[in-house]
Amino acid sequence: MKSIYFHFIGCMTLLVLVSWHEVYGATPHLKISDNGRFLEYADGQRAGKGFFYLGDTAWELFHRLNREEASSYLVNRANKGFTVIQAVALAELDGLNAPNPYGHRPFIENDPRRPDVKQGPQNDYWDHVDYIVEKAASLDLFIGMLPTWGDKWQPNGGKGPLVFDEANARTYGQWLGARYRDQPIIWILGGDRNIYTDSEKRVMESMALGLRKGDEGNHLITFHPRGPGLSSDYFHNSEWLDFNMVQSSHAARDHDNGLFIEHDYALNPVKPTLDGEPRYESIPVGFYNRDVARNLKFDDYDARQAAYWALMAGACGHTYGNGNVWQMWDRQHASVLGASIPWHEAIDHPGAFQMKHVRKLFESRPFTRLAPKDGLVLDGPNRGVAKVRGVVAGDGSFAFVYSPRGEQFSVNMNEIAGGKIRASWYDPRYGTSVLIHTGDTKGIQSFVPPSSGRGQDWVLVLDNADLDWALPGEFTLSKH
Repeated sequence: MKSIYFHFIGCMTLLVLVSWHEVYGATPHLKISDNGRFLEYADGQRAGKGFFYLGDTAWELFHRLNREEASSYLVNRANKGFTVIQAVALAELDGLNAPNPYGHRPFIENDPRRPDVKQGPQNDYWDHVDYIVEKAASLDLFIGMLPTWGDKWQPNGGKGPLVFDEANARTYGQWLGARYRDQPIIWILGGDRNIYTDSEKRVMESMALGLRKGDEGNHLITFHPRGPGLSSDYFHNSEWLDFNMVQSSHAARDHDNGLFIEHDYALNPVKPTLDGEPRYESIPVGFYNRDVARNLKFDDYDARQAAYWALMAGACGHTYGNGNVWQMWDRQHASVLGASIPWHEAIDHPGAFQMKHVRKLFESRPFTRLAPKDGLVLDGPNRGVAKVRGVVAGDGSFAFVYSPRGEQFSVNMNEIAGGKIRASWYDPRYGTSVLIHTGDTKGIQSFVPPSSGRGQDWVLVLDNADLDWALPGEFTLSKH
Protein backbone atom coordinates (compact mmCIF):
# COMPACT_ATOMS: atom_id res chain seq x y z
CA MET A 1 0.00 0.00 0.00
CA LYS A 2 2.82 2.38 0.90
CA SER A 3 4.52 1.90 -2.49
CA ILE A 4 1.24 2.66 -4.31
CA TYR A 5 0.86 5.85 -2.27
CA PHE A 6 4.37 7.03 -3.05
CA HIS A 7 3.86 6.20 -6.77
CA PHE A 8 0.77 8.43 -6.72
CA ILE A 9 2.73 11.21 -5.00
CA GLY A 10 5.44 10.94 -7.63
CA CYS A 11 2.90 11.29 -10.45
CA MET A 12 1.33 14.29 -8.73
CA THR A 13 4.72 15.94 -8.40
CA LEU A 14 5.50 15.36 -12.08
CA LEU A 15 2.25 17.04 -13.09
CA VAL A 16 3.04 20.04 -10.88
CA LEU A 17 6.54 20.20 -12.36
CA VAL A 18 5.17 20.42 -15.91
CA SER A 19 2.63 23.05 -14.87
CA TRP A 20 5.21 25.16 -13.06
CA HIS A 21 7.63 25.36 -15.99
CA GLU A 22 4.83 25.98 -18.48
CA VAL A 23 3.43 28.87 -16.44
CA TYR A 24 6.50 30.49 -14.90
CA GLY A 25 9.52 29.27 -16.83
CA ALA A 26 12.85 30.17 -15.25
CA THR A 27 13.77 29.64 -11.60
CA PRO A 28 12.44 32.51 -9.43
CA HIS A 29 14.76 34.77 -7.45
CA LEU A 30 14.01 36.99 -4.49
CA LYS A 31 15.08 40.47 -3.44
CA ILE A 32 14.37 42.93 -0.65
CA SER A 33 11.44 45.28 -1.25
CA ASP A 34 12.10 48.96 -1.85
CA ASN A 35 10.87 49.87 1.64
CA GLY A 36 13.31 47.37 3.16
CA ARG A 37 10.60 45.54 5.11
CA PHE A 38 9.60 42.55 2.96
CA LEU A 39 10.84 39.98 0.47
CA GLU A 40 9.58 40.06 -3.10
CA TYR A 41 10.15 38.38 -6.44
CA ALA A 42 13.03 39.83 -8.41
CA ASP A 43 12.22 38.72 -11.94
CA GLY A 44 9.78 36.98 -14.24
CA GLN A 45 6.03 37.45 -14.37
CA ARG A 46 5.88 38.08 -10.61
CA ALA A 47 8.63 40.72 -10.43
CA GLY A 48 7.84 43.15 -7.63
CA LYS A 49 5.16 40.94 -6.10
CA GLY A 50 5.50 40.35 -2.38
CA PHE A 51 6.85 36.96 -1.31
CA PHE A 52 5.22 35.71 1.88
CA TYR A 53 7.84 33.68 3.73
CA LEU A 54 5.95 30.78 5.31
CA GLY A 55 8.58 28.33 6.47
CA ASP A 56 8.59 24.82 7.87
CA THR A 57 11.55 23.45 9.80
CA ALA A 58 12.71 20.18 8.26
CA TRP A 59 16.24 20.21 9.60
CA GLU A 60 16.88 16.49 8.90
CA LEU A 61 15.21 16.38 5.47
CA PHE A 62 18.37 15.77 3.41
CA HIS A 63 19.90 13.44 5.98
CA ARG A 64 17.09 11.08 7.00
CA LEU A 65 14.47 10.82 4.24
CA ASN A 66 14.77 8.82 1.06
CA ARG A 67 13.51 10.19 -2.25
CA GLU A 68 9.95 8.82 -1.96
CA GLU A 69 9.60 10.09 1.60
CA ALA A 70 11.04 13.51 0.74
CA SER A 71 8.63 13.82 -2.18
CA SER A 72 5.61 13.00 -0.01
CA TYR A 73 6.73 15.49 2.63
CA LEU A 74 7.25 18.28 0.07
CA VAL A 75 3.89 17.70 -1.62
CA ASN A 76 2.22 17.82 1.78
CA ARG A 77 3.87 21.14 2.62
CA ALA A 78 3.12 22.67 -0.78
CA ASN A 79 -0.53 21.69 -0.41
CA LYS A 80 -0.64 23.34 3.01
CA GLY A 81 0.60 26.64 1.57
CA PHE A 82 4.19 26.66 2.82
CA THR A 83 6.62 28.61 0.66
CA VAL A 84 9.99 27.83 2.30
CA ILE A 85 11.43 24.56 3.63
CA GLN A 86 14.28 25.07 6.11
CA ALA A 87 16.71 22.15 5.87
CA VAL A 88 20.37 21.55 6.75
CA ALA A 89 23.00 20.33 4.28
CA LEU A 90 25.28 19.06 7.09
CA ALA A 91 22.64 17.93 9.56
CA GLU A 92 22.53 18.21 13.34
CA LEU A 93 22.03 14.55 14.23
CA ASP A 94 25.50 13.23 13.38
CA GLY A 95 25.17 14.54 9.85
CA LEU A 96 28.83 14.00 8.96
CA ASN A 97 29.27 10.41 10.13
CA ALA A 98 25.79 8.84 10.06
CA PRO A 99 25.02 8.15 6.37
CA ASN A 100 21.87 9.16 4.55
CA PRO A 101 19.31 6.47 3.53
CA TYR A 102 21.53 5.48 0.59
CA GLY A 103 24.67 4.99 2.67
CA HIS A 104 26.35 8.25 1.59
CA ARG A 105 28.18 10.91 3.60
CA PRO A 106 28.84 14.51 2.54
CA PHE A 107 32.66 14.72 2.74
CA ILE A 108 35.75 12.63 2.20
CA GLU A 109 37.40 12.23 5.60
CA ASN A 110 35.11 14.99 6.98
CA ASP A 111 37.07 17.61 5.04
CA PRO A 112 34.87 20.55 3.89
CA ARG A 113 37.31 21.12 1.02
CA ARG A 114 36.56 17.62 -0.31
CA PRO A 115 32.83 17.05 -0.94
CA ASP A 116 32.29 13.39 -1.76
CA VAL A 117 31.08 13.80 -5.35
CA LYS A 118 31.07 10.69 -7.53
CA GLN A 119 30.42 10.25 -11.23
CA GLY A 120 26.93 9.30 -12.32
CA PRO A 121 23.44 10.15 -11.02
CA GLN A 122 22.35 9.26 -7.48
CA ASN A 123 25.79 8.02 -6.55
CA ASP A 124 26.58 10.38 -3.69
CA TYR A 125 25.18 12.46 -0.85
CA TRP A 126 24.97 15.62 -2.94
CA ASP A 127 22.99 13.91 -5.70
CA HIS A 128 20.34 13.23 -3.05
CA VAL A 129 20.36 16.87 -1.92
CA ASP A 130 20.05 17.88 -5.60
CA TYR A 131 17.01 15.64 -6.00
CA ILE A 132 15.22 17.20 -3.03
CA VAL A 133 16.09 20.77 -4.03
CA GLU A 134 14.81 20.16 -7.56
CA LYS A 135 11.66 18.45 -6.28
CA ALA A 136 10.97 21.44 -4.05
CA ALA A 137 11.48 23.77 -7.01
CA SER A 138 8.95 21.79 -9.05
CA LEU A 139 6.40 22.53 -6.31
CA ASP A 140 7.28 26.26 -6.23
CA LEU A 141 8.98 25.86 -2.85
CA PHE A 142 12.18 27.62 -1.86
CA ILE A 143 14.71 25.69 0.19
CA GLY A 144 15.96 27.72 3.14
CA MET A 145 19.29 25.89 3.09
CA LEU A 146 21.57 25.88 6.09
CA PRO A 147 25.06 25.04 4.78
CA THR A 148 25.78 23.41 8.14
CA TRP A 149 24.43 22.99 11.65
CA GLY A 150 26.33 25.04 14.18
CA ASP A 151 28.05 22.11 15.90
CA LYS A 152 30.41 21.82 12.91
CA TRP A 153 31.88 25.32 13.46
CA GLN A 154 31.35 26.06 17.17
CA PRO A 155 32.28 23.95 20.24
CA ASN A 156 29.03 24.63 22.07
CA GLY A 157 27.44 21.21 22.34
CA GLY A 158 26.14 18.86 19.68
CA LYS A 159 27.59 15.81 18.00
CA GLY A 160 30.00 17.67 15.75
CA PRO A 161 32.75 17.09 14.86
CA LEU A 162 34.21 20.58 14.48
CA VAL A 163 35.50 20.80 10.92
CA PHE A 164 35.30 24.45 9.85
CA ASP A 165 37.82 27.25 10.02
CA GLU A 166 37.93 30.59 8.24
CA ALA A 167 39.69 29.24 5.15
CA ASN A 168 37.72 26.07 4.48
CA ALA A 169 34.41 27.77 5.34
CA ARG A 170 34.92 30.06 2.37
CA THR A 171 35.96 27.19 0.10
CA TYR A 172 32.89 25.14 1.07
CA GLY A 173 30.59 28.17 0.79
CA GLN A 174 31.81 28.94 -2.70
CA TRP A 175 31.39 25.32 -3.81
CA LEU A 176 27.89 25.09 -2.34
CA GLY A 177 26.86 28.46 -3.75
CA ALA A 178 27.99 27.50 -7.24
CA ARG A 179 26.23 24.12 -7.09
CA TYR A 180 22.85 25.68 -6.24
CA ARG A 181 23.30 29.01 -8.03
CA ASP A 182 20.34 28.39 -10.35
CA GLN A 183 17.94 26.83 -7.82
CA PRO A 184 15.32 28.60 -5.63
CA ILE A 185 17.43 28.87 -2.47
CA ILE A 186 17.57 31.14 0.56
CA TRP A 187 20.85 30.74 2.48
CA ILE A 188 20.53 30.47 6.26
CA LEU A 189 23.86 30.57 8.09
CA GLY A 190 24.42 29.82 11.76
CA GLY A 191 22.54 26.64 12.51
CA ASP A 192 21.21 27.33 16.02
CA ARG A 193 24.30 29.13 17.27
CA ASN A 194 25.25 32.59 18.52
CA ILE A 195 28.60 34.31 18.14
CA TYR A 196 30.93 34.36 21.15
CA THR A 197 34.36 35.07 19.68
CA ASP A 198 35.90 37.08 16.85
CA SER A 199 37.17 33.88 15.23
CA GLU A 200 33.65 32.41 15.14
CA LYS A 201 32.38 35.58 13.52
CA ARG A 202 35.12 35.38 10.91
CA VAL A 203 34.16 31.79 10.06
CA MET A 204 30.55 32.84 9.38
CA GLU A 205 31.61 35.93 7.46
CA SER A 206 33.93 33.79 5.36
CA MET A 207 31.23 31.23 4.58
CA ALA A 208 28.81 34.02 3.61
CA LEU A 209 31.34 35.57 1.26
CA GLY A 210 32.02 32.17 -0.27
CA LEU A 211 28.31 31.62 -0.88
CA ARG A 212 27.96 35.03 -2.46
CA LYS A 213 30.88 34.43 -4.80
CA GLY A 214 29.71 30.93 -5.70
CA ASP A 215 26.09 31.82 -6.47
CA GLU A 216 27.02 35.19 -8.02
CA GLY A 217 24.63 37.02 -5.71
CA ASN A 218 21.54 35.10 -6.86
CA HIS A 219 20.20 34.34 -3.39
CA LEU A 220 19.34 36.13 -0.17
CA ILE A 221 21.29 35.32 3.00
CA THR A 222 20.28 35.39 6.67
CA PHE A 223 21.53 33.87 9.96
CA HIS A 224 19.74 31.43 12.31
CA PRO A 225 20.76 32.22 15.92
CA ARG A 226 20.45 30.10 19.02
CA GLY A 227 17.31 30.85 21.00
CA PRO A 228 16.31 33.12 22.40
CA GLY A 229 18.46 35.18 20.04
CA LEU A 230 18.65 37.62 17.16
CA SER A 231 20.88 37.66 14.09
CA SER A 232 20.92 41.44 14.37
CA ASP A 233 23.04 41.20 17.53
CA TYR A 234 25.96 39.97 15.42
CA PHE A 235 25.48 40.76 11.75
CA HIS A 236 22.91 43.52 11.27
CA ASN A 237 25.47 45.85 9.69
CA SER A 238 27.09 43.16 7.55
CA GLU A 239 26.49 43.80 3.87
CA TRP A 240 25.90 40.11 3.15
CA LEU A 241 23.02 39.83 5.67
CA ASP A 242 19.95 40.62 3.57
CA PHE A 243 17.35 40.09 6.28
CA ASN A 244 17.30 39.28 9.98
CA MET A 245 16.10 36.12 11.65
CA VAL A 246 15.22 35.64 15.30
CA GLN A 247 14.73 32.48 17.31
CA SER A 248 12.16 33.09 20.03
CA SER A 249 12.54 29.40 20.92
CA HIS A 250 10.52 27.06 23.14
CA ALA A 251 10.80 28.41 26.68
CA ALA A 252 7.17 28.98 27.66
CA ARG A 253 3.62 29.41 26.55
CA ASP A 254 2.60 32.98 25.68
CA HIS A 255 6.25 34.01 25.25
CA ASP A 256 5.90 37.27 23.33
CA ASN A 257 7.96 36.75 20.18
CA GLY A 258 6.62 40.02 18.81
CA LEU A 259 9.12 41.77 21.09
CA PHE A 260 11.96 40.26 19.03
CA ILE A 261 10.40 41.59 15.83
CA GLU A 262 9.85 45.03 17.36
CA HIS A 263 13.55 45.15 18.30
CA ASP A 264 14.70 44.45 14.73
CA TYR A 265 12.03 46.69 13.21
CA ALA A 266 13.49 49.70 15.00
CA LEU A 267 17.04 49.18 13.72
CA ASN A 268 18.92 51.10 11.04
CA PRO A 269 19.63 50.28 8.33
CA VAL A 270 16.14 48.93 7.74
CA LYS A 271 16.03 45.18 7.02
CA PRO A 272 13.20 42.63 6.97
CA THR A 273 12.97 40.27 9.92
CA LEU A 274 11.08 37.10 10.89
CA ASP A 275 10.94 34.42 13.57
CA GLY A 276 12.79 31.44 12.09
CA GLU A 277 12.27 29.16 15.10
CA PRO A 278 9.36 29.84 17.45
CA ARG A 279 7.68 27.37 19.78
CA TYR A 280 7.07 24.14 17.87
CA GLU A 281 3.79 22.31 17.90
CA SER A 282 4.14 19.05 19.87
CA ILE A 283 7.48 19.94 21.50
CA PRO A 284 7.65 20.00 25.34
CA VAL A 285 6.89 23.38 26.89
CA GLY A 286 10.13 24.66 28.33
CA PHE A 287 11.99 22.71 25.62
CA TYR A 288 12.84 19.80 27.91
CA ASN A 289 10.02 17.88 29.50
CA ARG A 290 10.72 18.63 33.16
CA ASP A 291 7.18 17.73 34.21
CA VAL A 292 6.87 14.15 33.03
CA ALA A 293 3.54 13.62 34.78
CA ARG A 294 1.81 16.45 32.90
CA ASN A 295 3.60 15.82 29.58
CA LEU A 296 2.79 19.41 28.60
CA LYS A 297 3.48 20.19 24.95
CA PHE A 298 2.82 23.19 22.74
CA ASP A 299 -0.33 22.86 20.63
CA ASP A 300 -1.78 24.44 17.51
CA TYR A 301 -2.89 27.54 19.39
CA ASP A 302 0.66 28.15 20.62
CA ALA A 303 1.90 27.92 17.04
CA ARG A 304 -0.83 30.26 15.74
CA GLN A 305 -0.28 32.82 18.45
CA ALA A 306 3.43 33.00 17.67
CA ALA A 307 2.72 33.50 13.97
CA TYR A 308 0.19 36.31 14.36
CA TRP A 309 2.03 38.08 17.17
CA ALA A 310 5.18 38.21 15.03
CA LEU A 311 3.41 39.32 11.86
CA MET A 312 1.40 41.98 13.66
CA ALA A 313 4.71 43.33 15.01
CA GLY A 314 6.04 43.80 11.46
CA ALA A 315 7.62 40.46 10.45
CA CYS A 316 7.99 39.72 6.73
CA GLY A 317 6.83 36.14 7.25
CA HIS A 318 7.00 33.32 9.77
CA THR A 319 8.29 29.79 10.33
CA TYR A 320 6.29 26.92 11.78
CA GLY A 321 7.81 23.84 13.36
CA ASN A 322 6.77 20.48 14.78
CA GLY A 323 8.76 18.55 17.39
CA ASN A 324 8.42 15.28 15.46
CA VAL A 325 8.93 16.67 11.96
CA TRP A 326 12.14 18.72 12.28
CA GLN A 327 14.03 15.52 13.14
CA MET A 328 11.99 13.35 10.74
CA TRP A 329 11.41 11.01 13.64
CA ASP A 330 10.29 7.44 13.11
CA ARG A 331 10.54 4.43 15.37
CA GLN A 332 13.93 3.32 14.05
CA HIS A 333 15.49 6.56 15.40
CA ALA A 334 16.23 7.68 18.93
CA SER A 335 13.71 10.26 20.13
CA VAL A 336 15.03 13.79 20.65
CA LEU A 337 13.10 16.21 22.90
CA GLY A 338 10.14 13.90 23.39
CA ALA A 339 9.35 13.00 19.78
CA SER A 340 6.71 10.25 19.85
CA ILE A 341 4.66 10.53 16.65
CA PRO A 342 6.16 9.45 13.30
CA TRP A 343 6.89 12.43 11.06
CA HIS A 344 4.56 11.23 8.29
CA GLU A 345 1.65 11.43 10.77
CA ALA A 346 2.78 14.61 12.52
CA ILE A 347 2.88 16.56 9.25
CA ASP A 348 -0.92 16.64 9.48
CA HIS A 349 -1.15 18.10 12.97
CA PRO A 350 -3.69 20.95 13.12
CA GLY A 351 -1.13 23.75 13.45
CA ALA A 352 0.35 22.87 10.07
CA PHE A 353 -3.06 23.17 8.40
CA GLN A 354 -3.67 26.51 10.11
CA MET A 355 -0.47 28.05 8.73
CA LYS A 356 -2.20 28.11 5.34
CA HIS A 357 -4.82 30.39 6.84
CA VAL A 358 -2.08 32.78 8.00
CA ARG A 359 -0.79 33.12 4.47
CA LYS A 360 -4.30 33.31 3.04
CA LEU A 361 -5.12 36.29 5.25
CA PHE A 362 -2.01 38.25 4.36
CA GLU A 363 -2.05 37.46 0.64
CA SER A 364 -5.73 38.44 0.42
CA ARG A 365 -4.47 42.03 0.59
CA PRO A 366 -1.34 43.84 -0.68
CA PHE A 367 0.49 42.90 2.52
CA THR A 368 3.76 44.68 1.66
CA ARG A 369 1.97 47.94 2.50
CA LEU A 370 1.54 46.88 6.13
CA ALA A 371 3.34 48.36 9.12
CA PRO A 372 2.69 48.45 12.86
CA LYS A 373 1.50 51.89 13.95
CA ASP A 374 1.10 53.49 17.36
CA GLY A 375 -2.40 54.85 17.74
CA LEU A 376 -4.20 52.17 15.71
CA VAL A 377 -5.22 50.12 18.76
CA LEU A 378 -6.25 52.59 21.45
CA ASP A 379 -7.56 50.32 24.19
CA GLY A 380 -7.39 46.65 25.10
CA PRO A 381 -4.82 44.30 26.61
CA ASN A 382 -1.34 45.69 25.90
CA ARG A 383 0.73 43.08 27.70
CA GLY A 384 0.57 39.44 28.79
CA VAL A 385 -1.28 36.50 27.28
CA ALA A 386 -4.07 38.59 25.69
CA LYS A 387 -1.86 41.32 24.19
CA VAL A 388 -3.53 42.88 21.14
CA ARG A 389 -1.42 43.94 18.15
CA GLY A 390 -2.36 45.50 14.85
CA VAL A 391 -0.91 46.58 11.50
CA VAL A 392 -2.25 49.04 8.96
CA ALA A 393 -1.48 49.71 5.30
CA GLY A 394 0.51 52.85 4.65
CA ASP A 395 -2.24 54.17 2.35
CA GLY A 396 -4.95 53.35 4.89
CA SER A 397 -6.61 50.82 2.59
CA PHE A 398 -6.87 48.08 5.22
CA ALA A 399 -5.76 46.95 8.68
CA PHE A 400 -5.50 43.72 10.67
CA VAL A 401 -5.86 43.55 14.47
CA TYR A 402 -5.15 40.32 16.36
CA SER A 403 -6.72 39.46 19.71
CA PRO A 404 -5.05 36.22 20.93
CA ARG A 405 -7.62 35.51 23.68
CA GLY A 406 -10.68 37.10 22.08
CA GLU A 407 -10.56 40.08 24.45
CA GLN A 408 -12.34 43.36 23.64
CA PHE A 409 -10.30 46.25 22.19
CA SER A 410 -10.82 49.68 20.63
CA VAL A 411 -9.51 50.97 17.30
CA ASN A 412 -8.93 54.42 15.83
CA MET A 413 -11.03 54.05 12.69
CA ASN A 414 -9.61 57.28 11.27
CA GLU A 415 -6.54 55.26 10.25
CA ILE A 416 -8.67 53.63 7.51
CA ALA A 417 -9.17 55.54 4.26
CA GLY A 418 -12.39 55.84 2.27
CA GLY A 419 -15.92 57.00 2.85
CA LYS A 420 -17.06 53.70 4.30
CA ILE A 421 -15.27 51.04 6.32
CA ARG A 422 -16.09 47.33 6.19
CA ALA A 423 -15.30 45.30 9.30
CA SER A 424 -15.13 41.51 9.51
CA TRP A 425 -13.79 38.78 11.77
CA TYR A 426 -11.27 36.27 10.43
CA ASP A 427 -11.11 32.90 12.20
CA PRO A 428 -7.46 31.69 12.38
CA ARG A 429 -8.54 28.12 13.11
CA TYR A 430 -10.54 27.58 9.93
CA GLY A 431 -9.65 30.45 7.61
CA THR A 432 -13.24 31.71 7.39
CA SER A 433 -14.65 35.23 7.68
CA VAL A 434 -17.80 36.72 9.20
CA LEU A 435 -18.97 40.19 8.13
CA ILE A 436 -19.63 42.55 11.03
CA HIS A 437 -20.91 45.63 9.21
CA THR A 438 -20.12 48.36 6.69
CA GLY A 439 -20.40 51.85 8.09
CA ASP A 440 -19.59 55.49 7.36
CA THR A 441 -18.81 56.45 10.96
CA LYS A 442 -15.16 56.66 11.91
CA GLY A 443 -13.87 57.87 15.27
CA ILE A 444 -13.09 55.33 17.99
CA GLN A 445 -14.89 52.01 17.89
CA SER A 446 -14.77 49.01 20.20
CA PHE A 447 -14.88 45.43 19.00
CA VAL A 448 -15.82 42.28 20.90
CA PRO A 449 -14.61 39.06 19.21
CA PRO A 450 -17.12 36.22 18.77
CA SER A 451 -15.56 34.10 21.55
CA SER A 452 -12.89 34.43 24.21
CA GLY A 453 -10.46 32.34 26.21
CA ARG A 454 -7.37 30.27 25.44
CA GLY A 455 -7.47 29.08 21.84
CA GLN A 456 -10.17 31.62 20.91
CA ASP A 457 -8.04 34.02 18.89
CA TRP A 458 -9.53 36.33 16.24
CA VAL A 459 -8.34 38.81 13.63
CA LEU A 460 -10.33 41.96 12.94
CA VAL A 461 -10.11 42.96 9.27
CA LEU A 462 -10.88 46.58 8.43
CA ASP A 463 -11.15 47.56 4.75
CA ASN A 464 -11.78 50.69 2.76
CA ALA A 465 -15.17 49.49 1.50
CA ASP A 466 -14.76 51.37 -1.78
CA LEU A 467 -12.11 48.83 -2.83
CA ASP A 468 -14.65 45.99 -2.68
CA TRP A 469 -12.09 43.31 -1.80
CA ALA A 470 -13.25 39.76 -1.15
CA LEU A 471 -13.37 38.78 2.49
CA PRO A 472 -10.14 36.93 3.41
CA GLY A 473 -12.10 33.73 4.01
CA GLU A 474 -13.32 33.87 0.41
CA PHE A 475 -9.82 34.37 -0.99
CA THR A 476 -8.19 31.34 -2.65
CA LEU A 477 -4.43 30.88 -2.75
CA SER A 478 -2.95 30.51 -6.20
CA LYS A 479 0.61 29.58 -7.21
CA HIS A 480 2.70 31.96 -5.12
